[in-house]
Order: sequence, then structure tokens, then C-alpha cells
Amino acid sequence: MTRAVVFGYHNVGVRCLRALVDSGIDVPLVLTHDDNPAETIWFDSVARTAAEYGIATISPVDPNAIDIVAQVEACKPDFLFSFYYRSMLKSALLALPPRGALNMHGSLLPKYRGRVPINWAIIHGETETGATLHYMDKRADSGDIVAQQSVAILADDTAREVFDKVTVAAENVLRGALPSLRAGNAPRRKQDLEAGSYYGARKPEDGRIAWSKNAMAIHNLVRAVAPPYPGALTVVGGSEARILRTKLLDADAPPVNRPSMAAQDRTIVAHCGGGGTLAVLELEIDGAPVSAAEFTALHGAGGVPLGG
Repeated sequence: MTRAVVFGYHNVGVRCLRALVDSGIDVPLVLTHDDNPAETIWFDSVARTAAEYGIATISPVDPNAIDIVAQVEACKPDFLFSFYYRSMLKSALLALPPRGALNMHGSLLPKYRGRVPINWAIIHGETETGATLHYMDKRADSGDIVAQQSVAILADDTAREVFDKVTVAAENVLRGALPSLRAGNAPRRKQDLEAGSYYGARKPEDGRIAWSKNAMAIHNLVRAVAPPYPGALTVVGGSEARILRTKLLDADAPPVNRPSMAAQDRTIVAHCGGGGTLAVLELEIDGAPVSAAEFTALHGAGGVPLGG
């Protein structure tokens, strides 16, 4: 029987672990992360899923520590799989499995190597992304590609909605690749890294809106950081605010020197410095939801400036 040790977290980790078990792969050990109490945990638990199958699970602070490498080696895995595991696996681990160490990445590699690829793809206005299964090497997300599947990013899709699509694509990619991996004849396509891109992690403050940009760019940012992510941050009339959902009204409206927001016909409308207008469908000011009527009551009909 083919044996694999799994490093996994998040929904992709859950679905890919289930796919391995369903395909008859023996998984003697799962390595995952303890949930961070400071993080909004909106996703499924790999540890809980492993427990359903009676699989031993550990959550090491450093998966590359000597004792952890020895524990993985003792499992005698044919493969290592990393499914949205947040730590880089170093050479000592990667050298263990005779049939390879593979990672599932949430983009169409070589584009969007690195962290939070779905969020970055939306920020850059991509109309598709996907899931890629690739061999791991010492550089992040740079090894040979085994298989990938694309998914559409619709104009108003949020990061959560795209993540759900990518999770399904990841499961499909893995299931499709397992027969050839087990047979030892899986394809390996070298990545052209110069044709791709690499992006790092994001912080909540990176979601602060630059109103000098155009409406499309701001709409993409709002979609990329919409809940369960922290939301797009701004200042409205001197008060801290979060914009959680928008819709593009007019991409061709001319640029304005003074970006502003006002309630018009029961809709809150933002006039963007770089041109275009947005309907602000969900707005919080000082932590409280604000409707168009409440916005008018707070700020009058003439609108207020945007930004700090």
C-alpha cells in the first residue's frame, strides 16, 4: 500500500486529506498547526478531520526540527504532501520520501508564487486562478508541475468565494494525479519562473484604500480583503471605517481631485480619485454598520471627503 505523510491546514488541507484516504493511501501521520487565537478561524480543521480517520496528528512549532524529521522518517512514507501548510519544509524532510514531496498551491503556477495567492490574484484583477500540484524544492512554489486546474474569478467574487472554488479544484487535481503518482509515471513540467510572479504575506493594514486609484482597482481590493478577511480600511468624514462590499457603478466617470462619498437614491456612492464610481453595499463606521439613510443623517446630502 502507498504511504504518505501529510502536512496540512485550512480547507484545502481537509479536502486533500479526505481525497488521499478515499483513494486508499495509507496516512500514518498528519502535521498541522494549532489555531492562532488572534486569527478569525473560518475554515475547517485538519486535526479534527484526521481524528475522524484515527490518524495520529502533531502540531510542531518547527516541522524541520531534528526530532520531527525523525518522527516523519519512522513512518517510512513513499510521499510527503503539503496542503496549505504554512511552514516551508527544508531539505532534510524533502529528501525522505523516495517517490517525492509535493505541494498543492492555490494559483496557476508560476503566477502568484508565495503567500495568499488568491487575494493577490483578485487585487490584480485576474479573471482566473486555480490549483497547482507540484514537486517541492528549496525555493517556495518553484518545483516541477504535475497538474493544475483553473477556476474563474467573476467580477464581483470575493476572496472567500474564489477560495471555495480553488478548494474544489485542489481536490480534483489531487485525485486526478494520484494514479500516475502511484504508478511512477506522473508528468513533470519545469516552471518558467521568469514568466511568473512572487508575492509575500499581507497584513490588515495592507487593506487600507488609496482613494487616488480608480474604481476598478479599489473594487478589486475590497473583494480581496472582504470578510472573513479584515475588510478594506479607510477614513470617512474623519472616522475610521471598513468597506466590506462594493459594486462598480461607472468605470468611465472622470477622475476627481477630491475623492468623496455620499448617499444617492438610497445607495452610498464613492467617487474615486483615479476615476470611476462605486456603490458601497456594506459600510461600517467606527465598528457599526451604516445604511444610506443613516449615512445621510450622519453627514448630510453633500457628501464627505475620503481618506486620512
